[in-house]
Parts: sequence; structure tokens; C-alpha cells
Amino acid sequence: MKRFDVHTKLKGSGEYILGAKQTGSHAVYFIYGRMNPMEKGRQLKAGSGHEELFLAIKGEFMVTGHESGGIKEGQAFHLKGEETFWLENTTDSPAIYVISGGHSQTGHH
Repeated sequence: MKRFDVHTKLKGSGEYILGAKQTGSHAVYFIYGRMNPMEKGRQLKAGSGHEELFLAIKGEFMVTGHESGGIKEGQAFHLKGEETFWLENTTDSPAIYVISGGHSQTGHH
């Protein structure tokens, strides 16, 4: 079993993508994201031929764009293809999320 320490890859706000470069597989990928307090404007989009699941790990988020609504810790939502969302950390503390993704039934483009 190969282990990946994704937590230490980020210093501050941003995203770390664990994917083909590290695993050698193009079937799936994983994104670890951290946002500063009250940070907003981060774009979420799976991209053509992909689908993703977003899961709030720590904090609360507001999502706008293709659909809008609040996301609390432990809640998730589904992103497909070119659907575009914008993410905001609505708390006074750093927020953490993960996104898992892979190829949709329409295939990889």
C-alpha cells in the first residue's frame, strides 16, 4: 500500500491534486483544498468527460453558479462536466474540502 501525505503538501490556501503523476492511473484523482477565512471566488468545474464529488471536511461554504446553496461540514454535492460553480468559505476559520473525481460515462476528452 502506497501512502500519500496530502495534508503537508499545502501551505496556506490552495489545492493539491493527487492524480496520475503520483499514482500512475488516469482512472481517478483526488483534490485536497484549503481556503482562508472568508475567502471567496474559487472556481469548481469537473471539466469535459469528468465528474466529481465535493465534500466539506471543515467549515461551511457557499456555492454559487450552476446551482447555489450552502454546504456544511459532512455535506457533499455532485459536479458534472462543464457545470461551473464558485466557492466561498463563509467562516472566520480556515476551511477544508476534498474532491474525488474520475471519468464520466461520456469518456475522457
